[in-house]
Amino acid sequence: SVLAVALICVFLFANGIPAMKEIGFMEFLTGERWKPTNEIFGILPMIMGSIYVTAGAIILGVPIGILTSVFMAKYCPKKIYPVLKGATELLAGIPSVVYGFFGLVVLVPLIRDICQKFHWGGNGSSILTASILLGMMILPTIIGVTESAIRSVPAHYYEGALGATHERSIFSVVLPAAKSGVVAGIVLGIGRAIGETMAVIMVAGNQARMPQGILKGLRTMTANIVTEMGYATG
Repeated sequence: SVLAVALICVFLFANGIPAMKEIGFMEFLTGERWKPTNEIFGILPMIMGSIYVTAGAIILGVPIGILTSVFMAKYCPKKIYPVLKGATELLAGIPSVVYGFFGLVVLVPLIRDICQKFHWGGNGSSILTASILLGMMILPTIIGVTESAIRSVPAHYYEGALGATHERSIFSVVLPAAKSGVVAGIVLGIGRAIGETMAVIMVAGNQARMPQGILKGLRTMTANIVTEMGYATG
């Protein structure tokens, strides 16, 4: 596995560095315009787009994911647990394009209607829509890893919090004890969000420009790779 990752890195750098030298390394990374037909290759809008969308997904998905995992590990009745566990695992198995289609036919019109109602502008294909959709997509990863981390905390940690309420024992003792697993779940969720392509293309507007607000469209790095790969020559 390590060798495979190393070979991928070698391949990418060996093929990418000559192009960056020709364009100019700083011009490539900090350029604010992407117009390949005019020999302008600035990828900063896509870098910022990926960061904005991922940050939005973290803000929306991480609190919900952690609280859901706490509920499943410490509060959920035994009759409900198999159904809830199955539902979260089912979310992980849904293909990205299906999430994207859901976002296109449900979330985009919903956000558009809200924006028109309050006169905020925007057509629904935006950073906000992509963040909501990605927040949903990272939930199974965060919930699964975090719940396992919470369940792995020894029982005497909880029992040692004598005199504290159930909630205080969980959030002040058990959850901090499981923080390495919680952080691992969050990192895996971030990896899923920043690497997502098809769903983001379908709901984010696919506009290669600097982010101009959460209700405006953009293009992420992965979306740009998919969009431009068929036309890449030389």
